[in-house]
Amino acid sequence: MYAVVRTGGKQYRVAPGDVLKIETVTPTEGNTIEFSEVLAVSGDDGIVKPGAAKVTAEVVGEGRGQKILVFHLKRKKQYKKLQGHRQNFTEVRIKAIEADGVTYTAAN
Repeated sequence: MYAVVRTGGKQYRVAPGDVLKIETVTPTEGNTIEFSEVLAVSGDDGIVKPGAAKVTAEVVGEGRGQKILVFHLKRKKQYKKLQGHRQNFTEVRIKAIEADGVTYTAAN
């Protein structure tokens, strides 16, 4: 069982129990996040169908990614520019996928 959710301008394939890093999101109540924009959900028989579904996740932690260096050079003009960037992220663990009145959770 998996779902495809969209958050932060990106799409992620998630299953119950997965841990992933997404763009920084503020949790709604407590430490939970609810993804209402679910693009597709797989069924038990392997059929992928779009539908009204929601995915709930808990916040595991927050942090910053690795530094990415951006270097600009104009040759023969003595122009060099170096800039660094670190993207903030929120690490979440998928708790449940609810679709068509059925809730799928991780087997612990």
